[in-house]
This record gives sequence, structure tokens and C-alpha cells, in this order.
Amino acid sequence: MATNDKAVESYKKVVTTAASLAASAMLVRAVVNELVPYEVRDFLFSGLGYLRSRMSSQHTVVIEETEGWASNQLYDAVRTYLATRINTDMRRLRVSRVDEGKSMMFSMEEGEEMADAHEGTEFKWRLLCRDNTSAGNSNGNGRGRGGNGNHRLEVRSFEMTFHKKHKEKALKSYLPHILATAKKIKEQDRTLKIYMNEGESWFAIDLHHPSTFTTLAMDHKMKQSVMDDLERFVKRKEYYKRIGKAWKRGYLLYGPPGTGKSSLIAAMANYLKFDVYDLELTEVSWNSMLRRLLIGMSNRSILVIEDIDCTVDMQQREEGQDGIKSNPSEDKVTLSGLLNFVDGLWSTSGEERIIVFTTNYKERLDPALLRPGRMDMHIHMGYCCPESFRILASNYHSISNHVTYAEIEELIKEVMVTPAEVAEELMRNDDTDIVLEGLVQFLKGKKGDANDSKRENVEHLAKEDEKEMTMMEKDVSDNQNLNDAGTQ
Repeated sequence: MATNDKAVESYKKVVTTAASLAASAMLVRAVVNELVPYEVRDFLFSGLGYLRSRMSSQHTVVIEETEGWASNQLYDAVRTYLATRINTDMRRLRVSRVDEGKSMMFSMEEGEEMADAHEGTEFKWRLLCRDNTSAGNSNGNGRGRGGNGNHRLEVRSFEMTFHKKHKEKALKSYLPHILATAKKIKEQDRTLKIYMNEGESWFAIDLHHPSTFTTLAMDHKMKQSVMDDLERFVKRKEYYKRIGKAWKRGYLLYGPPGTGKSSLIAAMANYLKFDVYDLELTEVSWNSMLRRLLIGMSNRSILVIEDIDCTVDMQQREEGQDGIKSNPSEDKVTLSGLLNFVDGLWSTSGEERIIVFTTNYKERLDPALLRPGRMDMHIHMGYCCPESFRILASNYHSISNHVTYAEIEELIKEVMVTPAEVAEELMRNDDTDIVLEGLVQFLKGKKGDANDSKRENVEHLAKEDEKEMTMMEKDVSDNQNLNDAGTQ
């Protein structure tokens, strides 16, 4: 009983002492606030803060949402990065969506904390908000700095806390890692654009073409070769700088209509996350206009010029030279003007660009356009093959095999049919059996037409040979008659 009384008495003394100290602290603070000037108070508190920070083992980096009037790119990168690592079990979350085609984005709410690890080191993050209505608002109109209404009334910032021994890692490894990761996330999530030219300007709309290398009806080896080439290209910035060449890559897609040239371009754009600039040369009147359009393109983009063999009347090359000679009295669009952008001085006006030319007739193109350095990779988009057919059947009917496959693949080997023609047949019905039987009949019809055409050609050649033989016999007879007449 005596022990309990002593414990209670001791507890009372502790509480009394704590209350006395708290009251004294409040009294001292009130006196200091009343008697000590603001500048001195600020100096004393900052000094105490400095001593406290020197004694602490933790360091803190503050990343504010804005720097003056400009947005802080590092703040945006941190927000994007942390959104992919956030714990949805947190007590308070901020959820948003700014595009109907995109998923919801989770982010931290004010005062919440989360931890992230990088190379074995833990970094703690906290989102803070502070009222900024008093800053720069001396005119009392509530409109912020300068009274123009643009000053933010609330300033957000991220605080990153870590052990002071990891300061070097935080600044030189972790933050650059966040910037690089956020850049990749944004590139993967952003909506691609396709630009068209009108006059000297580009106009953009969203590119929603669904073509990918997975769905592309194309020979597997050629497809993989293109993908490997693209991967190698985007990783070679320093390599291109070292060898003294513009960071660009040229592709020529050639083959009959309907063989998938446009689908391949869309697949390349989706694979690299590059915007597409579809240049209509017939809308360009002068070389100077062409240059202004081309330098107006963004980096990490694909320039597409379709049907290059017939889009514009190019100037003739000077005989015996690989260069192009244009009429000096005219500045109309010429092949030389185009090639000057492809690999001339103007080719350095941008970086990480893909240039794609398409044609149905490769043999019609000027050899100056085809040489390496201009069109680095020539890709033949041919007729449908058995492998392409299987990809199309999987795309359109989600099947990998069928009893008709053997017959269809044999027919495809014998007739010239484009992937577009096969795709059209596969879309005619939702019933797989009906649509594949229809494809068999379609291919048989093409084979019959091809045989009829071949038979007609043979018959035509036979008739021509018969005519030629008749003419030869007549010539021989006439010559014999002339000889007989001369003898007489």
C-alpha cells in the first residue's frame, strides 16, 4: 500500500514539473514574441534549426512544385515515379484521370508518407502543402504577386528524407534514376500524334492505329530484323556522335499495294512511341517550304513519304554523277532538296528520327535515293505467305489451327494474294468454319483465274509464233521466187 502511495506521489511530481516547464516555455515564447524583433527571432530560430540539423543523422531534400514562374520538372518526375510505387492501402490517396482512354492515377495526399528503396537504401517521401497567400501580396487584393492572379495560393512540395551517409547516392544516383524512369513512364503512357502538312505548317491529330509487330502479317525473320534494327538505332546516340553522322535511320518499304506497308509504319510508331509526320509532297511547292516543314518536326519522330515514285515530278540527275542538278531559275521541290534533308547539311536539324519512303515500284526510283546512308534498310513487303495467313487468322478469329489450314496454305503458295485480300475474306463472317471455307473458294478462284490467264498467254504466244512462222515461210517463198526469176 505504501509502495502505491509513493508511485502516485512520484507521478504527481512528474506531471507538475512537466506542466510547470510547459507554462514557462509558453511564457518565454510570449515574452520573446512581444519584446524581441522579428529579425532577431528569425536569426535565433534558424540558428537552433541549424544546430538541430547538424546533430541529426537524417538529411532532407525539398522538391517544390514550381521554381519561380516555371514548373519544376523534378517535382513532376517524382510524382509520376511515386505513382507507380504507391501503396494503395495508405489511409489517404489522391486519385485522378485526365483522359478517357487512360487508367486512373494514384498519388499521395498531403501529409502522407511512403518509403522507396534504391540500391539497398531506403528513402522516405512526404507530400507537404503550405499556404502562400501572404507571399508577395502586399496590395491586399488577394490576387498574389503583382496582382495578376497567376500567383499560386498553395505550394506543394515533396520532402525526401534519408540517412546523411547516403547523400551522394541520393543526389547522383537516385534522383537521376527517378528522372529517367519517369521519362520512360510518360513515353509509354502518352498518346501518339500523326501530323499532316498544310502550307508550311503541321497539324496534328491523335494516332490510335492499333497495329503492332505482334499483329503484323509479315515474315517472322524480316519482322525480327526490323525490330532489332530499331532497338539498335535508339541506343546509339553516342555512337552516331562519335562517327560524325546525324542520328537518323532510313527505311524503304516496297511491294504491291495491300501488302502492309502502312501497318508496318504504325507498328514502328507504336513500338518506339514516336509521333508520325505524314508528308504530302504534292502539297509542297518549293524546296524552301520543304525545309521549313522538315526542321519543324520534333525529335523522336517518323517522317513518312508514301509513293515516293509518283508523288512529285523530280528533277533529272546529271548524267554520270550521284548528285542532283536542278534548274537554278526555279526553286520547286526536287529530289536534291529532299536528299539534302535525308543526308545533307539539313539532316542535322533534328535527332533520333526515322525516315520511311514507300513505293509499289522500287525499279522506278532514282538510284541516288537508294544508296546506303539514305535508305539504310530495304524491306520487301510481299504477298501473303502461310505464316502471314496464320497471324491474320489468329488476329481475326483467335484460332491457331483448323482442318482447312493445310489446303489454304498450299493454295497461298500457288497464288499471288495480298494480306489485305486475305484479311477482307476473314472479316466476311464471324463463324470461323464459314469464313475459312469462303477463303478456300476465294483462293481457288484466284488460282483458276491465274491458270486461265496463263493459258491465254500461252495461246497468244503460240499464235504469235504461228504468225511469225507464216511470215518466215512467206519470206522464204518470195526469196525463192525472186531467185527463180533471176535465173530465167
